[in-house]
Amino acid sequence: MRWVASPPPGAYRPHRRRQPERYLGPPAYPAPPRWGFPNLTWREPTNVPGTASSFPTPLERARLLARNAITVLWFLAGLATVASAAEFWRYALLVISRDTALSSGVVGMSDTLEMTSSLLTAVFGLMALGSVLWWLLVIRYAAAEENGHVPPRSSREVVIGALVPGINLVLAGSILAELEHVVLRRPPDRRPRPSRLVLAWWAAWLVNGLAMVLVIGARFFDSIQAQANAVLLTGVLSASAALLAGLTAVVVHRLTSLIAPVPLRRLRRRRVVSVRGAPLPQLRPDRPAGAAR
Repeated sequence: MRWVASPPPGAYRPHRRRQPERYLGPPAYPAPPRWGFPNLTWREPTNVPGTASSFPTPLERARLLARNAITVLWFLAGLATVASAAEFWRYALLVISRDTALSSGVVGMSDTLEMTSSLLTAVFGLMALGSVLWWLLVIRYAAAEENGHVPPRSSREVVIGALVPGINLVLAGSILAELEHVVLRRPPDRRPRPSRLVLAWWAAWLVNGLAMVLVIGARFFDSIQAQANAVLLTGVLSASAALLAGLTAVVVHRLTSLIAPVPLRRLRRRRVVSVRGAPLPQLRPDRPAGAAR
């Protein structure tokens, strides 16, 4: 046997269907409401201030990395200029010391300035190399994503072409010319033609590499004249490094400005001055007599 329990007839009242309410006008509030939508009229960006932002896009990352790289590069240019002046000062003291004795205070000050500026230049040079290489890897993919095609070189080839001595003297300029070609949205099947700025950077890069080779070669000689020549060549190397750092900062700023979005602080505020030729607004219907306000 199986027992099934069920309510007796009339135990529950059937639900009565509600009649649709008649429209009595717009809603009324006892006090002015404090809620509302954000004021985004005449504003181009779509993100709302105060809300959680998503992961930054490659363009936003490239702009942030470019700002950091430019700051480090200008610091490097200043330090390299000071190091170059210290090396030329030391060379002048070497020339003067052939005929007369030098003050120990002047020599000590020259040594301190040369050692301090050279050490800071080397540290900031490594920082600038890392920041520019990071920016280069990010902006390549950002530009390729913007134009809808694959980068011409892989990240491994870019790192090898930028860091391996000897090879970087040839490939660094080509990589930068390819990046400029993509940033300017030129046809991918056309051969890159570097601008004058990129050619100037490439020339400064070659001069800096040649000066480094000469300085390293001069250190292998032990004669007094070879040591003096090494000091002079080191000053030339520091001067070329300052020029290269300044040109790199300009190139990074130019390429980032061409591909990255405009910062919000550069947008002009807009306001409606007059409206001409717009259709007249529709008249509001009369409020019903029994509508509650």
